[in-house]
Amino acid sequence: MSETLRDPLVMLMAGIGIPIFAALNAQLGARLGSPALAALVFAVVAFSSIFVYRAVLGPPVPVRELLHQPAHLFFAGVLFAFYILSITTIAPRFGVGNAVFFVLLGQILSAGVIDHFGLFGAARAPISAMRAAGMLTMAAGLYMIQRA
Repeated sequence: MSETLRDPLVMLMAGIGIPIFAALNAQLGARLGSPALAALVFAVVAFSSIFVYRAVLGPPVPVRELLHQPAHLFFAGVLFAFYILSITTIAPRFGVGNAVFFVLLGQILSAGVIDHFGLFGAARAPISAMRAAGMLTMAAGLYMIQRA
């Protein structure tokens, strides 16, 4: 399968997985009586899965390379933890759909800014009138879904 077909399909599958993850982890948090504990369990399972993936499919990365990376790059882990904790805590009372819709809205906004300015080493893709219209259409669609 070519990259031009594979990459969008993988990202579509990742997108499908986000609400499923939110529902499963929210349910685990409710059953355990602790969204934070459910988030911790999720993080351990995620770490283990990635560890196995790297051990089986990826070349080893020297630890010294990891230790010499700029500290600000590790903030991604804080954002990951924030997402896990927030979705696990809020989805049970706000609804998985509502929670994910607002996550998507945040993704549309932040992705547009990141691409427009080429932040964090991303390829620069300025927000044109057509792109802004598309982003607004997506936001309007999320609003309509949320209101329905």
